[in-house]
Amino acid sequence: MMNCPITTHVLDTTRGKPAVALKVLLEVYTELKEWKELARGETDADGRISDLLHPNTKLTTGTYRLTFLTASYFHSAGVEGFYPYVTVVFELSEPITHYHIPLLLSPYGYSTYRGS
Repeated sequence: MMNCPITTHVLDTTRGKPAVALKVLLEVYTELKEWKELARGETDADGRISDLLHPNTKLTTGTYRLTFLTASYFHSAGVEGFYPYVTVVFELSEPITHYHIPLLLSPYGYSTYRGS
C-alpha cells in the first residue's frame, strides 16, 4: 500500500504541543491560471494529517498550496492571532515522491520547511 503523497504536521510552538483540529485546504494551480481544490482536512490529536489525499492519488508536476486556517484554531484556544491563515505554496517536481510540509506556528509567527 502506498502512503498519502502530501502530508503535514502542525506544531504550536507557543504551547509546545501539536495544533489539534486545525483545518487545512490543499489546492493545485491549473493551466487555466486558477486554484482548484483537491482536498480538505483537519489535524488529528498529534497535529498531523496523513490522509489528506487517497494513497493512490496521482499528482502531476506543478504548483500546489496548503492553506492552514489559523484564525479558527487560535480562536478555539482563546488566543488572539495575527495571521488569520497561513498559505504555503510549493512546487512538485517529482510527483511520485512523498512530500511532507510541516508548519511551526505561534500567534505572531510561523515557519515551514520540506520535511521527510
